[in-house]
Amino acid sequence: MSEPSVDEKIIVGQISGVFGVKGWVKIFSHTDPRANILNYSPWWLNCKGEWKLVKVVDSKTQQGGKALVALLEGVDDRDQAREYMGCEIAINRTQLVNPEEEMYWIDLIGCQVKTEDGTLLGEVTGLVETGAHDVLRVEGPHSELIPFVMDEFILSVDIKNRVIVVDWEVEADQ
Repeated sequence: MSEPSVDEKIIVGQISGVFGVKGWVKIFSHTDPRANILNYSPWWLNCKGEWKLVKVVDSKTQQGGKALVALLEGVDDRDQAREYMGCEIAINRTQLVNPEEEMYWIDLIGCQVKTEDGTLLGEVTGLVETGAHDVLRVEGPHSELIPFVMDEFILSVDIKNRVIVVDWEVEADQ
């Protein structure tokens, strides 16, 4: 598998620690549900700015599904596993089910956010999970936190043109 471009990689998690003495790593997942990250292999690991393709040999949930762990090919002990701590985990976009038909949070990062009348609020710099619903973090002339609720606050999302139109009132500068 050749290395996908940056636009074709989707960050799905991070290696957050080591588990046991046989080379297993702990996983922090950005997928929903969290255990979905274990369905993908191979993974692209971004360690210190360099991407490396690794095969997931085995994986499982621990502590009643609260913790995720994986064993990577060629990693046989705790010291080797420790070298991967902090590495981002990405997959190739083609590994997703219906990659062209689905919208992923990573697709929203960098989109311009405008009101219905065309006022530019800024650019999506991240998303915040609040439990009730996710929230867009928008930075620009008007920094805002906008609930990602379709047909209420989010009127349209155009991934191709990188524009999100919102029903949002901007407070006047104090």
